[in-house]
Amino acid sequence: GNVWEWVSDWYGSYDSAPVTNPAGPAAGEYKVLRGGSWTGDARDVRGAYRRDISAFASANIIFGFRCLVPQE
Repeated sequence: GNVWEWVSDWYGSYDSAPVTNPAGPAAGEYKVLRGGSWTGDARDVRGAYRRDISAFASANIIFGFRCLVPQE
């Protein structure tokens, strides 16, 4: 909940059927931010909450990213 998480998914509508770990469109103009930040409302601080951001956005104190190592 400290910063928005900038994820690799492109922003867009999801299919209406329930899916685990849904993926957005294959390409687009906007990326996804998830989870809210310290500047937002408490209702927005959850992984399911998302918003869009330009794929070419500059660094900002309210969003970051998480480095993951794939498990084999």
